[in-house]
Amino acid sequence: MPPRRRLSPADRRAQLLDVGAQLFARHPYEDVLMEDVAERAGVSRALLYRHFAGKHDLFAAVYRQASDRLLEQVPLDRPGDLLGQLEDGLDVHLDYFVAHRNTVLAANRVLAGDPVVQTIIDWELGVLRTRLLDVLPIADDSARAAVAAVLKSWLVFVRVLCLDWLTDETCTRAELRDTCVGALLGALRPFLRDEIP
Repeated sequence: MPPRRRLSPADRRAQLLDVGAQLFARHPYEDVLMEDVAERAGVSRALLYRHFAGKHDLFAAVYRQASDRLLEQVPLDRPGDLLGQLEDGLDVHLDYFVAHRNTVLAANRVLAGDPVVQTIIDWELGVLRTRLLDVLPIADDSARAAVAAVLKSWLVFVRVLCLDWLTDETCTRAELRDTCVGALLGALRPFLRDEIP
């Protein structure tokens, strides 16, 4: 075990989250042990358990942090560039999914029924839906509810398609992204002004 460094509680928690993120990204959920996290962080197991009650709590915190960071990186603030923003946003997510395949599969398959993890996923999808609603050129206010429903369904479609792709790459990454973008543009065409490709 490397010598322990004295850190503030916030810095120690950030370090443990970083170590946990690395291990969950590299290994399937069931293979990550709290003992390994403590050893890699250079802390005792007792100290690790003071910050996180168990592996589930550590994973949930890692996944919440990743979700926050992904949302910060998704570009949905360029009026008039819907196609570019959709492509860029999907690229950000696909970059993360590829780099953290085990984490994404754990959250969406291994822990799919877990209420804490599901709350994080639902929150992220809700934020994305709201942000998309704000940038879409919706034809009129009466179409907003229909567009919100389409977006909710599309986000689930994208999630399932990307999970299947991580498990079995049946198409290229570019084809996956283009399929997701095309599905949304096709579904939204009746509700948007003539500003989409």
